[in-house]
Amino acid sequence: MYRIVDATATQPDVIALVAALDRYQTALYPAESNHLVDLASFAQASLILRKIIYQQDAVGCGAVLLNPDGSAEMKRVFIDPAHRGQQLGEKLIAALEQAAIDKGCHTLRLETGIEQHAAVKLYQCCGYQVREAFAPYSADPLSIFMEKKLLSA
Repeated sequence: MYRIVDATATQPDVIALVAALDRYQTALYPAESNHLVDLASFAQASLILRKIIYQQDAVGCGAVLLNPDGSAEMKRVFIDPAHRGQQLGEKLIAALEQAAIDKGCHTLRLETGIEQHAAVKLYQCCGYQVREAFAPYSADPLSIFMEKKLLSA
């Protein structure tokens, strides 16, 4: 049985999942199109982080970085390939969205890459729509920017 639980950016299992995501993205995109952030560099009050546990192992993670204006950015969503195809991505995104709503977030944005077809499909299925680049990003032909309204602003 899978469980989604609170996490911190300094937990070894979260660090390992993020490292696996970094390796995957580094193989797909050049450095200038990789927007890899260190979740541990953000204040705990502005970070929502969840991980998916299967038995005793972390098999997925995702984060939301809250902005003072009520918007937020989803980052570091990753499911171990051995555990994909079980709607874990949808459940993780729903958990992150609910946590963001609970913190007063009205709009959730994300950046993903054009080669991450499964991720784009997942986000679209969860109600995210393509939009133009948002700060701090610039337009990038290798990036796809998406957004979902969670609450009325």
